[in-house]
Amino acid sequence: MPYTIEEHKHRLAAWDAASSASASPLCRFKVEAGIAILETCGFDSGFATAAQLPEPEMLDATHRQWRESVITAANPHGLEFTHGIAAKLINCYLKVRFVCGGHHDHERVMCLHPPVDEVLLKALAAQDVGGHAATWRAFRNARWSKFDSGTYEAAINLMRASLPANEPLWMIEEYWQGHQ
Repeated sequence: MPYTIEEHKHRLAAWDAASSASASPLCRFKVEAGIAILETCGFDSGFATAAQLPEPEMLDATHRQWRESVITAANPHGLEFTHGIAAKLINCYLKVRFVCGGHHDHERVMCLHPPVDEVLLKALAAQDVGGHAATWRAFRNARWSKFDSGTYEAAINLMRASLPANEPLWMIEEYWQGHQ
């Protein structure tokens, strides 16, 4: 198979996702395992256009299915993923592939979930984003890497509610300080 720009983009997105998701001391794994898990679940070079993403109203249900698929695909690698770890793997992949890949204004990309981690949750609490400092602290104390499905979805829903109407969900990362 020839080396294409889509393969190039996929490799970067998969590397970033696997590196980021394995940052939790509660679930360390090699980049190769993260990439294999992603590819088993359909996150590969063929998953290349924003039109392949679910419609905005179907994203949350599809994301739940993606997380369950990733959790199942992690088992043969001897890994026990939570919904928080699975979400971080998926969301970092989608962020690099689509949000930062030039599709940030596409309606299907605008609703993609941002990667959730301690750095973001701490900043949201410190800046009292949406007037929900106590809830952001509770999410931070629950530890993103331990999130079950309900806790993860509650955090995403609060992020949505804390942004102005029609603001892309990736904009919540304005508060993420991991780049510093």
